Amino acid sequence: MIDNNFLNNMFKLEDKVAIVTGATGALGKAVAEAYGLQGVKVILTARNKDKLQNICTEMTAAGCDCAFITGDPAIPDDVKNVINFTLKTYGEVNILTVCHGYNAPKPIVEQSVEAWQAIMDADCKSVYILAKYTAEQMISQGKGGKMIIVSSARSKMGMAGYTGYCTAKGGLDLMVQSLACELSTAHNINVNSINPTVFRSDLTEWMFDSGSAVYQNFLKRLPIGRLGEPQDFVGLATFLASPASDFLTGGNYDATGGYWAC
Repeated sequence: MIDNNFLNNMFKLEDKVAIVTGATGALGKAVAEAYGLQGVKVILTARNKDKLQNICTEMTAAGCDCAFITGDPAIPDDVKNVINFTLKTYGEVNILTVCHGYNAPKPIVEQSVEAWQAIMDADCKSVYILAKYTAEQMISQGKGGKMIIVSSARSKMGMAGYTGYCTAKGGLDLMVQSLACELSTAHNINVNSINPTVFRSDLTEWMFDSGSAVYQNFLKRLPIGRLGEPQDFVGLATFLASPASDFLTGGNYDATGGYWAC
């Protein structure tokens, strides 16, 4: 028989400590709130202090245990500061959920090398830095851990003007797989990515006009019949942080509404 205690607790996250990057974005905010409401002690981090303060205040009012710190995930010293702040606040790190990202689409003949590098730094290098220093901390704790990295549907599908973004996200998926090979057996740290299509945010709101040609064209390749809402994202983020996913590592998990299938 399957252990009943496991069944009753397989999605339990209570009292875990999570760092959520990109916490001021639509997906990062949704994940931070979902974790907090499930009893996770959440460290929110991004570069905008005022937005972080507002989100943390809202979460605290809802009964969540959280704190925030600003930082640029592409700067090693900033990442070290985030981890040290987490340790001072909650004593350990159990979950790293990376939700930040950046894109500036442009044809390759018009895009500067510096602009391309900025995308690579924001979407790939920063994750390497976060994973490196978080792994060091998790290993020193000796309890294992979970890393959930937000990638993109575009990691496996090219697009005009996306030579920076697609390249960074494709590399990110391979980084996740390599980290799993390195960290899971030796240190019981599961590393997986979530690969979303378009989810509602301030930046994508224009795409949600159901009468627009852009929206109608997008739906032709979405078997689910609609674009993503932030709450659609939190199930996978919870699952991959929970004991229910203990056997899963090195996966790039489809959160595309079926877009990869068509």
